[in-house]
Amino acid sequence: MVMDRDHEVDERVTLEEEFGSSCQTSPQDKREVVRELIRMIHTVESYKEYRGSQREECDKLFERLTLLLPFLEEMRDFEGQIPESSIECLMKLKKALSSAKKLLKTCHCGSKIYLAVESEAVMGRFYSVYERLSQALESMRYDDFGISDEEKQQVELLHLQFRRAKKRNVSQDMELTMDLMVALSTNDDRNADSASIERLGNKLGLRTIKDLEVETISARKVVKERKGRYAEETRKIVGLLNKFRKFAGLEEIDPLMLKAQEKSTSLAIPNEFLCPITLEIMTDPVTVSTGQTYQRENIQHLLDSNCQTCPKTGKVLEHLSLAPNFALKNLIHEWCENNNFQLPKKEAPPKPESPSDENDEKILSLIQDLSSSQLEVQRKAVKKVRMLSKENSENRTLIVNNGAIPPLVQLLSYPDSRIQEHAVTALLNLSIDETNKKLISKEDSIPAIIEILQNGSVGAKENSAAALFSLSMLDDNKEAIGSLKGIPPLIELLRNGTVRGKKDAITALFNLCCSEQNVRLATEAGIIAPLFQLVEKKNSEMVDEALSILLLLATHQEGRQEMGKLTFIETLVNLIRDGTPKNKECSVAVLHRLSTHNSNLMLAALQYGVYENLVDIAENGTDRGQRKAKSILQLMSKTEQIP
Repeated sequence: MVMDRDHEVDERVTLEEEFGSSCQTSPQDKREVVRELIRMIHTVESYKEYRGSQREECDKLFERLTLLLPFLEEMRDFEGQIPESSIECLMKLKKALSSAKKLLKTCHCGSKIYLAVESEAVMGRFYSVYERLSQALESMRYDDFGISDEEKQQVELLHLQFRRAKKRNVSQDMELTMDLMVALSTNDDRNADSASIERLGNKLGLRTIKDLEVETISARKVVKERKGRYAEETRKIVGLLNKFRKFAGLEEIDPLMLKAQEKSTSLAIPNEFLCPITLEIMTDPVTVSTGQTYQRENIQHLLDSNCQTCPKTGKVLEHLSLAPNFALKNLIHEWCENNNFQLPKKEAPPKPESPSDENDEKILSLIQDLSSSQLEVQRKAVKKVRMLSKENSENRTLIVNNGAIPPLVQLLSYPDSRIQEHAVTALLNLSIDETNKKLISKEDSIPAIIEILQNGSVGAKENSAAALFSLSMLDDNKEAIGSLKGIPPLIELLRNGTVRGKKDAITALFNLCCSEQNVRLATEAGIIAPLFQLVEKKNSEMVDEALSILLLLATHQEGRQEMGKLTFIETLVNLIRDGTPKNKECSVAVLHRLSTHNSNLMLAALQYGVYENLVDIAENGTDRGQRKAKSILQLMSKTEQIP
């Protein structure tokens, strides 16, 4: 998970900074710190409303913070002497509350698109706040502050809630996720589904021109604060904002607000060729331990200034070695030649001695063995490459830079089942890194992967499905996989594969069905029947995934026609009554979409006894489940079908 640190400045406060170099902690000094903590919570009270995508989590955090007020008020009124160790506990709580306040402010008035697009990263910030608050309360010495037994019990209960919150799984809004995937996976030269854009706008509160103008200011603030970091995520935010503006009839904002210093306004430099730090085209790309690539001089400057985190992901670097990315460098030079683009002339620093030279030679030897005329040598080499590619991003970089992708793709068609399985698995491992997806696709690998999916060994089929999912993250590959008849064998694996195979297949199919063309192909290939079978097995781990794909299929008439069977409606009603909270949420979402287009299906659900269950979900379900249940109940009321 990418942790977002844009709004998290270093808040370390020393005792000397807070109280002066003498570190004298008079009751008056102590009370002022406590008053500041109380003011923080009262400031948060003024926020009142939060963005929809994080509203539920914000409300829970705010409610818990207000429960700290009686505890802090007792601490403020205590007149005794406070030991220095307890003052440190107080400062720890101050830092935790400051982080909570910053996060809640972001969710109150920050960019709505940022909060939706990077909801996983934002949720990571919530977990970080819970961790800080939990640790601060755990170290608190209540007796030193004169805290009563009653308040002590209350705070200990609150501490337990923060600990549990760190481990809690939050229900994902699958419809929001689906619409975001559709919108973000659509290139500028193709129109995103207008219905998805409209639904997203309604969900995010971006309905009016005024809403969009305010959001534009918020998005610009995100771009400014990032200072070139998280370039790909920032481009998604700006790209989606432009789609909303275009849909509303507004002029699109200039993508150059990202400060990408492109040398030609008529020529768009591919994103992967730009250094994430400066957004300038790279002349000497190098890869760090997280698998991200930067211009050598830019990342070296950060490392020399004692920065040991990856600027794009925010993750701590496992080591500080820089691996030259020759594959990307060659792609950049090839693109420049084809487009008559002049690279900036910069004097590259001398190449440092690399501690991985020995490993580089070993990998180069293995790659040469991939083309050996001896079968056993090839088998050993491709198996070893598979294992090395799984270990870490540095190995993957060295494997690709030493030219492994073309021979691995050639081995996909080799008449040996073990070699095929090792080759497709190695390519799957390599495709974890974004740049490698394009390199693998460029070698025309998809037809051979589909062939293995159809005729390979069990393990090879499973890993082929996973490889197709990984490659389908590129928009062009979604359509290519569909056109090359990759969907029918995925459906066959979903029908008859192992549990792991079915999971790989359903994940790939979900991503592929974000393409309108593939929805039709999947429906024609018979995807709905095996999805029905999964939904009917209530104990299946894939019920929610199956329902999520059915929700995608229900956006099209062909899919709705296939789903308009009474047995399926009965199954949905059973899940709404007896399923897990997530089952209920997804089932209600599917029923809502079907009922919107066919009131007879809503009537059938009523006859199966869905009404009371909808009322229950509308009151006690997940946030999304409540919304969908209420919407169905309103629809029933309008059509006078409430029993």
